[in-house]
Amino acid sequence: MCGRYYVDDETAREIEKLVWQMDERKRQESLRAVDRIAVGDIYPGKDAPVLRGEDGFICCGWQRWGFPGFQGKKLIFNARCESALEKPMFRDSILHRRIVIPASWFYEWNIRKEKYTFKRKNMPVMFMAGFCRQYEDGEHFVILTTAANTSMKPVHDRMPLILEQEKITEWITDDTKTESILYQTPCLLERNTDYEQMSLF
Repeated sequence: MCGRYYVDDETAREIEKLVWQMDERKRQESLRAVDRIAVGDIYPGKDAPVLRGEDGFICCGWQRWGFPGFQGKKLIFNARCESALEKPMFRDSILHRRIVIPASWFYEWNIRKEKYTFKRKNMPVMFMAGFCRQYEDGEHFVILTTAANTSMKPVHDRMPLILEQEKITEWITDDTKTESILYQTPCLLERNTDYEQMSLF
């Protein structure tokens, strides 16, 4: 699962590179969204920068992390890749409103409540797959999770679905690629904690 992640100036710079190909007006809108990025943790219920599609281009906007739960229950902030297409709450969004969530790293806790940080090796940003839905107070997003790979398994059995940069446009704009991307295995990650130091497996 993914319940907290981190963004910083490097996240903003990588987003800028991705939106630079847009037409001038749309690019300026995205760059204003990027300017709002502040260094710090993002957690469910908080607004965050996301990458979405518009007129065939990738742009940046802000959405709130988590779908409102049923009857006032807790936010739904993750969805399982294996079952998202079967759930009425998610199906239409994953088919037609896919987004990408940039992050410098994300956190996970093991059963002893020890906190770990996971990041891409030699890359400043990772790109997590997600989807969004419109509510009365604006757009909300959910992060997709998949089975943990070998770098994640010692800590947790789930992890975000992480996209390679060349897959971002396909994920956001190409409906024919959705299912195949849902079932890909994420890259190995670098794992760090105050309790141990571990590099890429």
